[in-house]
Formats: sequence, C-alpha cells, structure tokens
Amino acid sequence: MAIQQRAGQSSASLPAGRRFRRSLLALFVGSALVWTSLAEARSFGAGIENSDWYLSESVFDCTLSHEVPGYGRAVFSHRAGEQLSFYLESDLPLMRPGRGLLVVEAPAWRPGEGTMRLGYVNVSNDRKAVEVGHREAMAMVEGLLSGMAPTVTRQARYEGDPVRVRLSNINFRAPFENYRRCVSGLLPVNFDQIQRSRVPFASGSAGLSDNDRKLLDNIAAYVEADQTVERLLVDGHSDSIGSRIQNRALSEERARVVADYLVQAGVPESMIIVRSHADQFPVSNNPADNRRTTIRLEREGQGQEIRRADRGAGAYNG
Repeated sequence: MAIQQRAGQSSASLPAGRRFRRSLLALFVGSALVWTSLAEARSFGAGIENSDWYLSESVFDCTLSHEVPGYGRAVFSHRAGEQLSFYLESDLPLMRPGRGLLVVEAPAWRPGEGTMRLGYVNVSNDRKAVEVGHREAMAMVEGLLSGMAPTVTRQARYEGDPVRVRLSNINFRAPFENYRRCVSGLLPVNFDQIQRSRVPFASGSAGLSDNDRKLLDNIAAYVEADQTVERLLVDGHSDSIGSRIQNRALSEERARVVADYLVQAGVPESMIIVRSHADQFPVSNNPADNRRTTIRLEREGQGQEIRRADRGAGAYNG
C-alpha cells in the first residue's frame, strides 16, 4: 500500500529539494526538445546516410545537383560557352528576401577549423532563391573537395531565427571528376549566345575576318548538335553610301558569303534562307554599324511564317 502511495504521490507532497530537482529536469528536457525542434526546422543539410550528388550531362550543359532534405536542391550549373555558376532552389520561400551570408565551414566532425567567408548573397522570392557567379561557385567547389561545407544563412521568412542551408561534401569527389570530363565536351557556345549573331563588314567589302569565321564555325557546330533548330535567316545589309543598286548587290554578296561559309561548315543548305536589303533597315546613324550580315536561328514552333527583316531592327543588329 505504501508503494502505491509513493507511486501516485503528487509533486506538491514531495520535499522541496526533490520538487526543485524534478522541475529542473523537466525544464531541461523540455528546452532540449524545443531546441532540437528549432534546429531541425531552421537548419537543412544532408547527412551521411542521404548525401548524394548527381551529374546531368550533355554537350549543352553539365549540372551537379544535390538534394537538401527539407529545403530543396543545390545546383552547380555549367552551360556551354559560359562559366560555372551555382544556385539554391526551393519550392517554398523559407528565407526572407534580402542579404544572406555565404561561408565555407568545417563539418561537425571537424571542430576547431576556421570558417572562410565568401561574402553576402542576394536572397530573392524566386524559386531559385540564391544564385552566385563563377568566383563564389569555384570557391564552394574547392571547399567541398577539401572536406568543408558551403553554407548559406539568412533570416527565416516569417520568424526571426536564421535559416541555414548546408551542402554536404560526402560523395562529392567522384561526380565532380565526371563533371570535369563533361565540361571538356561542351559546345563552344549556347543558343542564347548565337541566336542572333552579326558579321560586320568594311566599307565596300564582303570579306570575312578570322573572328567572323570562328563565329560561323561555332554556329555550325551548334546547329549540328541541336536538332530543334530548323531555320537560319541570313540577312545582308549595307550603309547608304553609294547608289541603291550598288548597295543592293553588295548586301546580297555579303549575305551569300556568310551562307556559303555556313554550308561549307556543315549546315544543310535547305535550312538557310538568304535575303538582302541594301540600306533599307539601318540600325544606327553610324555607317559602320549598318554594314552587316545578321544570322538568326529559329527553333521548331518559334514562328509559323518567315520573319520579316524590318520586324524590329534590333533583332537583326547582332
């Protein structure tokens, strides 16, 4: 009976010392649970058991992606013709827009090591909440390769506590080596860089320079790789110096020189539409800007009719 009474004894009937110890223990356990809950809600990062890096590769881009449980994805992206960049992607806006801090710090199992501060980053409302350029991306890669953890910290969107998104270096090295191999096979340019291109000419000339040939070689290489490109519009132009008849002939020659080079470089002739416009569509008061041939790449579904050269001169001035 005494045992039953002791088991059911209320805290009020306990001695003061025991009541204090019990209250302290409850407070400690409760605080620990609250702190653990906050830590889980505010800090995001993969552990040893779920840290993976995945490489997506093609001649157009090489992408290393890393799932950050509870937050979204961390992505290193390298497009053809560009340099490595990095972004954080999340379906939910967990960070408050503004200025966040990017550092490379030691993981928990390497206490005492210094933290390298890479600077502040802009946090936006977009799905890609954080985007950084080549310099920061390369510093993050170097940190991962040396066993460190790149981390972005920013105030939570709706509360005052910070949100920390940490990249895990576990299982990073092997996919990164494959990424380097992928980069070596990228095309020299991407679609955005050559979709609208311009070949300039000297007065009265229709000759191509070495830089012009390099540009046209890059266009031909891209067209060969991208099967969605269905048409190239090649438009020759001239300045207004001289007679209209001479300018018409010169603009036609300039367009034909560019089209012939593209065909020699491997672009099917059936994909190329050649047009000449003399001085009909100037883009500047400077005659040198008007002596040009423009190349426009069109993909499937971009237009049901051939675009007119006068439909926005900016589209044809390179």
